[in-house]
Amino acid sequence: MTRVRPAAAIAAAALLLTLTACAPGSTTATPGSSTAQSTPASGLPSSHVHGLSANGQTGQVLMATHDGLFDVTKSPATKIGATNDLMGFTTGGAQGPFYASGHPGPGSDLPEPMGLLKSSDGGKTWEQLSRQGESDFHAMTTVKSGIVAFDGTLRTSPDGRTWKTVSAGWKPAVLAGHPGSDTVLATTQEGIQRSTDAGTTWKPLADGPVIQFAAFANPTEAVGVEPNGTVHYSTDAGETWTKKGRVEAQVLAIAAVKGDDGSLGIWAATPGGVVSSTDGGMTFRPANAQ
Repeated sequence: MTRVRPAAAIAAAALLLTLTACAPGSTTATPGSSTAQSTPASGLPSSHVHGLSANGQTGQVLMATHDGLFDVTKSPATKIGATNDLMGFTTGGAQGPFYASGHPGPGSDLPEPMGLLKSSDGGKTWEQLSRQGESDFHAMTTVKSGIVAFDGTLRTSPDGRTWKTVSAGWKPAVLAGHPGSDTVLATTQEGIQRSTDAGTTWKPLADGPVIQFAAFANPTEAVGVEPNGTVHYSTDAGETWTKKGRVEAQVLAIAAVKGDDGSLGIWAATPGGVVSSTDGGMTFRPANAQ
């Protein structure tokens, strides 16, 4: 089990800078995104990456960006649907649906902000569900009982249409959950917050690492990445963590999937492109090279 080290203070400071730069209301950044580049980086379809997802059944890897949704399974990336700024993005399992939030792109007739959108056709078209003109969800995830999202206020919804607010004295960089469980992890500058009731109540994880990014591979296995790229792995839904390897580049977003053969796949978006690991996070290589 990983315990907090003195270096955790440095990681927390780095995460604080990210959270400050990505406060809800900004149109150019989201927790865990890069704002340093004004033009698309080599290997990426957009200069601002807001989310990453991987489908264990099809092998498809999707990237949500300032310029819309892209399939980055192969190079070059393929654009899916309209050009909207997808500040928040999550998938409801291998069969979908997709949920997104953010800001309308040029020529769009969507409200500002977009509120919660839903796609049942892989991101080609989007339905307006709720909070149009009200919410820009920078962090969101799907769980067994619904959706957990953050637009400056932590909110939960059973159906994406009706919402309850949750009192939280912290701001999440990332919310991570799995459609097969009601456990949710929130990464914050103080450390990991954990909920086992779909985001209704939370407890801080006293002995966990200070991670910036988190993703579930299945209902019980999770991956976390510190601001410096150090990778951590959990087999008990984020209660305890083991340190693995390191992504040797700035991480912008992560995704994880546990294959039917028992292998753990991890993907990380970096300024140079997407890298992936097939050895549990010990080593990473360009995704299209594996």
